[in-house]
Parts: sequence; C-alpha cells; structure tokens
Amino acid sequence: MAGKQRAKLRGMANTLDTILYIGKDGITDATIKECCDALEARELIKGCVQQGAPLNAREALSELCEKTGAEPIQQIGRRFVLFRPSREKPRIEIE
Repeated sequence: MAGKQRAKLRGMANTLDTILYIGKDGITDATIKECCDALEARELIKGCVQQGAPLNAREALSELCEKTGAEPIQQIGRRFVLFRPSREKPRIEIE
C-alpha cells in the first residue's frame, strides 16, 4: 500500500469510534472472528489494547493483520487501525 493511500485511510480513521478491544485474554478465536466481521462490514476499524493485556498494540496489530489478511494503517499508544476491503461490497475507494 502506498503512502498516500495509507495517509488517506489514517485521516478517515480519526473520526472512527473504537470497536475492537483486546483484553486480558489477548487475541482469542472470538476476537479474530469479531475483527473479521467488523472488517467485512466497515472495512476500516479502530481497536484498543486495554491495560493488563498480555501484548502491546504493535504486537496485537501485527497478529490481527496476519490472521485476518488486513493491512496495518496506524498504531499510536494503545490504539491501532486496520483496513481490509470488503469481499462483498467494497465501499472505501483508495487510488
């Protein structure tokens, strides 16, 4: 993914609410399923690693991207953003 495309998605992610939380159990099968469902529905999602989680945001982001086939967009502090175009109805256009 090119820098301009990533920058556009970062700008779009600023207004998003956090919908995916990684807790003390880390990344479970349920978390991966929730992430896949959210990516299919929204394409761009924001997540957060809560205090007490066994991994940091960078580790969570890379593991989720690996298991869901998503692109890492941004990671700041405990928050992160991922993107994966919808297979059914792609809505976000990135040139």
